[in-house]
Amino acid sequence: MNHHLHYNYHQRMAFAALFLLLLPFFFPNRFGPLGRASPSLFSEWNAPKPRHLPLIMGALHRQISIKQQYDLWSPLANQGWKSCVQITKTPSLPKIPQGYIQVFLDGGLNQQRMGICDAVAVAKILNAILVIPHLEVNPVWQDSSSFTDIFDLDHFIFTLRDEISIVKEVPSEYSWSSREYYATGIRATRIKTAPVHASANWYLENVLPVLQSYGIAAIAPFSHRLAFDNLPTDIQRLRCKVNFQALVFVPHIRALGDTIVHRLRHSPDKLQASDSEFLRKSMDDTDRVGAGKFVVLHLRFDKDMAAHSACDFGGGKAEKLALAKYRQVLWQGRVLNSQFSDEELRNQGRCPLTPEEIGLLLAALGFNNGTRLYLASHKVYGGKARIITLQKLFPLLEDKKSIASAEELAMVEGKASLLSAVDYYVSMQSDIFISASPGNMHNALVGHRAYLNLKTIRPNMALLGKVFLNKSMEWSKFQQAVLDGHKNRQGLIRLRKPKQSIYTYPAPDCMCQA
Repeated sequence: MNHHLHYNYHQRMAFAALFLLLLPFFFPNRFGPLGRASPSLFSEWNAPKPRHLPLIMGALHRQISIKQQYDLWSPLANQGWKSCVQITKTPSLPKIPQGYIQVFLDGGLNQQRMGICDAVAVAKILNAILVIPHLEVNPVWQDSSSFTDIFDLDHFIFTLRDEISIVKEVPSEYSWSSREYYATGIRATRIKTAPVHASANWYLENVLPVLQSYGIAAIAPFSHRLAFDNLPTDIQRLRCKVNFQALVFVPHIRALGDTIVHRLRHSPDKLQASDSEFLRKSMDDTDRVGAGKFVVLHLRFDKDMAAHSACDFGGGKAEKLALAKYRQVLWQGRVLNSQFSDEELRNQGRCPLTPEEIGLLLAALGFNNGTRLYLASHKVYGGKARIITLQKLFPLLEDKKSIASAEELAMVEGKASLLSAVDYYVSMQSDIFISASPGNMHNALVGHRAYLNLKTIRPNMALLGKVFLNKSMEWSKFQQAVLDGHKNRQGLIRLRKPKQSIYTYPAPDCMCQA
C-alpha cells in the first residue's frame, strides 16, 4: 500500500513539475524573452514548445543508481600516455635572425589561439623574430581585445625564450608596417597568398625571400595557414608547447575563473523553497557521489549556428522565416545543408542539439537534479524560453551572471573574447566537460583535456539525431540507447589521423607513451 502511495506521490509531483515547465507556453506574455539571452527581434519567434514531452516526463522521474553515478563521476584511468612537449634537441636560439614576422589573426578566441601557436611555429621555421600577433576585431562580437588583454605576455615570452625571440612591437625603423598600412594598398611586405595548411617548404620558398629583402614580412590572412602533417617533430612539439604551456590567461581572468570554480564546488544548495520540495525529496544518496563536483556544458546554440545548420528547432513558421532571411543576408544562401529535409539532416547527425535535447542527453547519461551544471555560452538563440526545460531538469544551473556579481564581471563584461576565456578556464577545471555541438571551443577543449587526461563527453550526434526523431520511444529505451552510444566517447585518447588538427588530437604529436 505504501509503495502505491509513494508512486502516486511521485506521479503527482512529476505532473506538477511538468505544469511549471509548460506555464510559459500557456501564458507567453508572462514569460517574455527577457535577460541576456534574448534575441534582438522579439517578433521572430514564439516561445518554442517542448518537442519531446514523453521523454521529459521520463527524465523528471529518472532513477539513477549509485553505481551509475560512481561510474559517471570517476576520473579517467591512466591511458598510458603522458605529455612530452619539451623539444627533443637542446634548444638554442640562432645568432642572427632573418627578420621580423607579423601575423594578423581573425576569428574568435579559440581560432586565434591556434593561430598564435602556428605563428610561433612559422617564426621557428623561418628563423625569424615574432612580433606579438595582432588580433583582428571580431565582426560578429565586435570585440577589440588585444593579445595582452587576454594572455599573460610575460609568461608567454619567458616560456618560449629558448625557442624563438618575441618582441612586443616592431622596432622604430619598421613602424610603418602597421595594420592600416596593409589595408590601404598592395604592399611588397604583405603575404596574402599563404594557402590553407601550407607546408614548411612553402614558407621557406615564399616568405623567407621577403624577409631577406625587407627585414620584415606580414602574413594576413593567417588562420589555418600551417599544415598538420609532414612537419619536423620539434616544430610539432613547439606548437604543443605554445598551446598547453605558453598560453595562459591574464591574472584577472584566472582569478575570476577560480572564484567561479570555488562557488561551483562549495556553494550551498540554491533550490528555492517554493518549487524544491519534490526535488529535495527525490535527491538521495546518489547526490553524495557527485558532491563538490561540477560539469561544464558548452551550449553552442546561437543564431549563427541555428541559421547555418538549416534544421528546424521548433519555433514554428516565424522562426523558420527569420532564420532563412538571416541565412540569406549573411551567406547569400550558401548553406549546403539547406537542400536536405530536417529529417535527413537529423539522420546524418547534422543538427545542433537544442538546450532541451542536451538536457535529455545529460539526464540519460546519469546526471541527476542535484548536479551542479555550469553553462559556458555567449548567447542562446530563443532566449530564456529556450532553456526552461534544461533548467527544470537541472535546477542547479549556473552561468557567469548567476554565480558572479556585476562588480566581479566588470573587467570582462561586453568583451566576448574575455568572457570566452573565463568559460575556457572554468571548463578546464571541471570534473566533466560536454559540448552541445562541434566548433572551435569544443575542439580546443577536447584536445586540451585529452592532453591532461580529463573526462570529456562527446555527444554522438548521429545516434541522437535518430533517437530524437522517434517520437514513440520510451524513457528506458532512450536512456539505454544513450548509454550504449556513449560508452567510448568519454575521453579515450584518439590518435590524430592525417589532416586532423594537432590541437584537437594531441596524441601522438604532443604526447609520448608512458
